[in-house]
Amino acid sequence: MELTQLRIQNLRVIERLELDLAPGWNLLIGPNGAGKTSLLEAAYLLSHGRSFRTSLREALVRHGSAGYAIYGEVLHASGQRERLGLARDGARLQARIDGTPVAAATLLRHAAVLCFEPGSHELIAGAADNRRSFLDWGVFHVEHEFLPTWRRCQRALKQRNALLRNEGGAAGLDAWDHELAAAAEPLTAMRQRYVEALRPILAHVLGELLGELGAVELGFEPGFDPERPLLATLAARRGLDLARGYTSAGPQRADWTLGFPAAPRREHLSRGQQKLAAFACVVAQARLFARTRGEWPVLCLDDLASEVDAPHQTRMLATLQAAPAQVLLTGTEAPAALAALTVQPTMFHVEHGRVARLL
Repeated sequence: MELTQLRIQNLRVIERLELDLAPGWNLLIGPNGAGKTSLLEAAYLLSHGRSFRTSLREALVRHGSAGYAIYGEVLHASGQRERLGLARDGARLQARIDGTPVAAATLLRHAAVLCFEPGSHELIAGAADNRRSFLDWGVFHVEHEFLPTWRRCQRALKQRNALLRNEGGAAGLDAWDHELAAAAEPLTAMRQRYVEALRPILAHVLGELLGELGAVELGFEPGFDPERPLLATLAARRGLDLARGYTSAGPQRADWTLGFPAAPRREHLSRGQQKLAAFACVVAQARLFARTRGEWPVLCLDDLASEVDAPHQTRMLATLQAAPAQVLLTGTEAPAALAALTVQPTMFHVEHGRVARLL
């Protein structure tokens, strides 16, 4: 997949911008605060419906504006072109494909953008929510039943938690226990299949980047004891859940882990190793997407030079050099590691929310 054109209105510092992107590597340079990251953020929004920088919708809107709009023209490996649009006006999110209104979830199936950015180490060291979102994005693109199954789980969980917080509501828990357990089984199976498909690919990439730590073990934790039916677990933990006011076991607590012989737990990894591991996860997910969907996602790397030392920059960029993917790379200047590669990026200068092609 290639993002051939990107148009943005009222996103952060960008008032109005139109950018024609090259099919290979695109290098966006400029001072801090110029809007480089916002360009990547716009592409990411078309693929995820949310920002990789913040969960606050208001933070995305340019000061003094009511909302933002993003338009992207996409060229798929099949040769098909699509025009994708996403706009937010207050709480309302509107999506279009080739001018036709669609559900936001439908739009997200037509764009694939992955990003490595300064906060990516949280994928390894942060809360389970980050890893679960990473996992579910991948599952969403390979399992057609994922979204309705996930929504069924979320609805059952919301209703069950409401009853747990409501004194005297325990009488209605049995029905939602059955509903949650029924939805959790296929959802967990989909997640498990994805982890098994990702495991050998991730092991290969981590061997290239962190081989000194030994062979990686990618583990999956479904959020409940897989040897026991979830329905039985919910019944056994009902007293605890009533005391806490929320459901303590289930697919909403799913997680995955990385372990190495030299670093069995994520806490044993240095910050630099966490960043390399997170980058490896992004690359592995991109490779799995390409294998299953027949085209590579767009790969974004934000401010790489300030996040990773020069030797590791070279290893990371060399890992991407062999991939037939469109790459969007930002920095205050061109990373020195680019000189060691055979790629010739198309260069753009970004400043004050405006962009100009240099080369």
